[in-house]
Amino acid sequence: MKLVTAELRRRLPSLYGSEWESNPTVQAKFFTPWSNWTWYAIEFDGEDIFFGLVDGHEAELGYFSLAELESIRGPGGLTIERDLHFDPIGLKELQGKLEARSTAPRSQFKEQGR
Repeated sequence: MKLVTAELRRRLPSLYGSEWESNPTVQAKFFTPWSNWTWYAIEFDGEDIFFGLVDGHEAELGYFSLAELESIRGPGGLTIERDLHFDPIGLKELQGKLEARSTAPRSQFKEQGR
């Protein structure tokens, strides 16, 4: 799977391009199909470096590398994927969803069919 398409490159602001926005837009989601690690891209330098939200052991803002995402291999040779059904969302809304997910009681997950 191609992680960064020409269309996605056009949508992603350059690094520091949304620095002064109070609620920048998260444009893409990359994930490991074999674990809970997810990378949400807000900005891109056009070559290798993204700025965004990394949700692994904790959710934190930072930089991550396209080359590194492309080099990761999981069980059976699985690779990082881009969520083809991800709709751009404001960073604050995404953080709220992630926080709600991590603090929800187990019974709430059962009710939602998880």
